[in-house]
This record gives sequence, structure tokens and C-alpha cells, in this order.
Amino acid sequence: MNRLIRIASGQGFWGDRLDAPIDQVRRGPIDYLVLDYLAEVTMSILQKQRSRNPAEGYARDFVPLMEEILPDLVERNIRVLANAGGVNIAAARDGVLAAARARGLHGRVRVAAVFGDDILDRLPELIARGHELRNMDTGEPLAAVLDRVVSANAYIGAGPMLEALRRGAHIVVTGRSTDTALTYAPMMHAFGWPADAWDHLAAGVVAGHINECGAQATGGNFLGDWQHVPDLADVGFPIIEAHSDGSFVVTKHEGTGGRVSVATVTEQLVYEMGDPREYITPDVIADFTTIRLAQEGPDRVRVSGVRGRPRTDRLKVSIAYRAGWKAVGTLVYAWPDAVEKARAADRILRERLDRLGLRFDEIRTEFVGWNATHGPLAGPPPADLAEVQLRVAVRGQDRAAVERFGREIAPLILTGPPSVTGFAGGRPRPEEIVAYWPALIDRREIEPNLRVEVTEA
Repeated sequence: MNRLIRIASGQGFWGDRLDAPIDQVRRGPIDYLVLDYLAEVTMSILQKQRSRNPAEGYARDFVPLMEEILPDLVERNIRVLANAGGVNIAAARDGVLAAARARGLHGRVRVAAVFGDDILDRLPELIARGHELRNMDTGEPLAAVLDRVVSANAYIGAGPMLEALRRGAHIVVTGRSTDTALTYAPMMHAFGWPADAWDHLAAGVVAGHINECGAQATGGNFLGDWQHVPDLADVGFPIIEAHSDGSFVVTKHEGTGGRVSVATVTEQLVYEMGDPREYITPDVIADFTTIRLAQEGPDRVRVSGVRGRPRTDRLKVSIAYRAGWKAVGTLVYAWPDAVEKARAADRILRERLDRLGLRFDEIRTEFVGWNATHGPLAGPPPADLAEVQLRVAVRGQDRAAVERFGREIAPLILTGPPSVTGFAGGRPRPEEIVAYWPALIDRREIEPNLRVEVTEA
């Protein structure tokens, strides 16, 4: 029998709509709720938070959300998979357990925590044993910046989540799992797909890729006829109706806003894609050129035909390191001659920085309202432009120089061109730059160290 399960997306990133997962649980039938909180830079942010407070380091929205919907989850037998654990998976798990007890659900909720993706403390030993962790973009070995690394996490696949579901977990909390694995792990569990069912797993990856950015698949951030997407104020998030043969339908709850069409799904499919023939995940390589989409009905798109190939012998590692300091300052200039005034202010600012002997790795200027989005494609500024925001940013290794730049913005109000109408955000302050370092590692260094702990509330 070709079984069906419903896997609902509840978060596209940390900071997404807080009521979206609540709506997914309460406005229609689902079997699984998946919550994707992590981006590459998020791990470094969480690591910095944990360094200041050992109780932090996870997506803090997650625990209050669970406390809100746990009774619904138990009543409707909905299971949750979330990468909200960040770099403090135990704290996220403990928070959920405490929330379950606070809601009187003793003995009725089992929470699984997946450990082992965080390899920050292992880096010196790994490098000493010959794992160079070369930057995938530049080829440079990680040893060049090792003393500045703040986080290092391997992207893990569905294996540990599958184990957690088999052990009866209602809530599965991970760290840096791949976004797509949150969706295809339930498919593997429900349908009993083996680890080498490459076409089925590839279909699961496509389903996960559609799910991972929330409403971006259901009419949000839609480039097509976006003006006609209905009721984005109440946009429904995507739901994957998955079948055991690997085919699935993308839909949303009836009565919610937004739209599910071949166009909206296609736009999400091409998001963050390299070679469409090789969408590489820890569990399978999916060939996106084999995807077939068909409009099955209103807000229903059928996906089929996906083909896959065996997984690689390596896993991707997301590494973040300290890369200096930056500051950004803005001033708004009004008509007439708004762009001319902003250009003059930029020139004056640069001359003053040069007279002070301040040197930076980069100074970047944008004229928001004219060329910030389209750059050289913007053409000459319109003569009647009502206003323009001058935005100047610097980055460099000398924190003191970056801080002094921030002190040179405000004086332009009275010592530069006329018609400054706003000094947004006050004096710019230095912010530490955290840069991204993608690398690959032998999966045998990671997977034997993954472990799953299941705890009952």
C-alpha cells in the first residue's frame, strides 16, 4: 500500500514567524513538524552567546514554542524535528523537558538529543592527524586561521534522527543537521526506506529543500506575479504529503493565505543551488534535473521522477572564524541634488579619514535609494530624486581605527553638505566580523562519534 504522511514546515530560519508552527499544528492535520533554525553564520552567533553564558547557545524561541504547543502535539500524535540545539543541544533538550513538566505532561513526552556535530575542540587533533580542512573556495588550510576559529560543526544527515524516531522520541533536537534531513528522516522512518534507496532518498532531499525555507515555497518572497499572491498576512507554510514510493505533493492548510504553484515551488527549488545535477547531502546526491512538477489542483503541486546517486565519503564542515572589525554609518540627504550632496559627503569623509592616517582593508559606499541594490546597473541618478541615504562601511583589523571612523560620521551633519534629515542609529560602533570557512572531512571522523540520548519528561 502506498502510505501517506504529512510533514509540515514551521520555521525557515531563526527569526521567522513565531505563530507559523502553531498554525501548522492547529489548523489542519499533520504527522510531523520540522523546524529549521540554523544558517551558517548562526552557529558562530550561538557559540559567542554560549561563551558569555553557558546556559545559552541554542535557538531560544524553541522552548517557549514547545511549551505552547506540547499539549496539542501529544493530543494529535505529532512528532517534531528541530535543529534548534545549535551549540548547546543539552540546554535545548532540558528546556523542552522542563516545559513538558510545566504543562503536566509527565511520562508522556520523550525528547531525543543528537550530539557529535560540534568538532571545535577536536580541530587541533584533527589537523595534527593530517585533516587539513582546506577552504573549499580558496584551498587554504585551516591552520592559517586556527587561532581565530569560533565554531566548527559538521553537517550530519538523517541517521541519528532516524534512530531517535525508532526509539520513540516525540521531539528530536539536533545541532548542525542539514536542513533537508529534518524532512526526509521522517520519510525514511515511516516508509522503512533503506540507506541505499538512492532515488527515494533523493526525493526526500527535494521535499526537504522545498520545506526548509518556510513560506518561500508558498508565495512569500515570490518574484512572479507577487502582487496577486493572496493574503500574505496569513500566509500558510508548506506541507509535504509524502508517499512511500517517493512521490509527494506540496500543499498548505486550507484557508491560509499564500499560494502553492509550480512557479512558487520552482523558485524555492533553485534557491541556493550549485550544479543542479549534484545536490550533495550527507545521505545521497540528488539530481535536480530529474524533478517533475505538475499542478494537481489549487495549492497542490505534485513532485515526482527524482533520481539519486550514492552518497560521498565526506561531510561538509561549517567553520566560522574572527576576521577583524567593521562599522557602518548612515546619513540621509534630501532634495534638491540629493545624490550630489551624498557623494560630496562621502568624498569629505574619505579625505578626513586619510588625513587622520586611518587605514582599512576596505571602505564601501552605497547610495541607498539610487544604486545600493543594482549597483552599476542603476545608471545615472534621477535629477529629481527626493532623498538618498549615504551608507558607508569600513572593515579592518585595527579596532581603534574602525571605532574612530564611527566618530567621523556625525560631524558631517554640520561640517558637510546641507539637508541632512536623519542620523540613523547613532554613532556607529565596531562589530566583530565572523567569516565563513567551508571545508570537507572524512565522514568516518564524524559519524562514529554521533550519539542519541532519549529522555522522558
